[in-house]
Amino acid sequence: MAEEKALIEVKDLKEYFYISTGLFKSKPLKAVDGVSFSIKKGETLGLVGESGCGKTTVGRTLLHLYKPTGGEIIYDGKPVKTRSDIKEFRKKATMVFQDPYSSLNPRMTVSDIIGEPLDVHKLCKNKQERMERILELMSYVGLNSEHAARYAHEFSGGQRQRIGIARSLAVNPDFIVCDEPVSALDVSIQAQVINMFDELQEKLGLTYLFIAHDLLVVRHISDRIAVMYLGKMVELAPAGEIYERPLHPYSKSLLSAVPVPDPKVARANKRIVLSGDIPSPLNAPSGCPFRTRCKYATDKCAETMPEFKEVSKGHFVACHRTEEIND
Repeated sequence: MAEEKALIEVKDLKEYFYISTGLFKSKPLKAVDGVSFSIKKGETLGLVGESGCGKTTVGRTLLHLYKPTGGEIIYDGKPVKTRSDIKEFRKKATMVFQDPYSSLNPRMTVSDIIGEPLDVHKLCKNKQERMERILELMSYVGLNSEHAARYAHEFSGGQRQRIGIARSLAVNPDFIVCDEPVSALDVSIQAQVINMFDELQEKLGLTYLFIAHDLLVVRHISDRIAVMYLGKMVELAPAGEIYERPLHPYSKSLLSAVPVPDPKVARANKRIVLSGDIPSPLNAPSGCPFRTRCKYATDKCAETMPEFKEVSKGHFVACHRTEEIND
């Protein structure tokens, strides 16, 4: 399916926001703190975790919508550093935003919204070519040509998200960051949009970073899944394996909360309820960020952050006690 060569490599990515704590004093909020992963061409990496863990910040920093505090982003073997690198990268990497209501300009028609990236990157020679490309993109996402002259507010949420997806495809990208693209939609519409992402991937050879908090959605679309907690990556594995055999205590808790359609299986499943609240990234715990809510935590967990290491082929975990708790 996918070539072995990674299309996107992220090495030790950091994104800190400095928050004022008083007169001339500030403190770093470590939204993303040393995250590393790679995505092969044609692959979908799902990124999951609870609200506030830094998932969206990873996606936005990856596309340089936020300037990275540290780390390296490599696209197709070349580091993305200078302004010209970023400009070239943005022709090949785009984003579908979470909220289709706020990410589309209400003063622009559908054809202008979809055509804007074509204008910015000067991808069309004349108006006719531009219009043909816009109609082609609309047909990809299931919109009719008569929708082109209408405004975004005239459409339902699902149709608006389709407009956003068509806009992201305008520059003919290889890589798309999908930032919770279905979380604002009705459940009945979610399945249609997810299937459309699948079809577009097959048709256009796309590579996705798919950010979501709904684990059922992620399982449906992802080849591999990465789990984040408080700015750190705690587990990364093939999708089937992480569902069958999660190794990190946080992943186990997340997966125990996934609803099961079979009542007998659901009754037999034991939910792992976490005690305590998620700490603030401004005052993150020392050592392992999950230790304050983990029943397996020891003194060692407070002293050092566990290394994110490969425990079996393609399965990475950041936990001091992986072997002991998964015997």
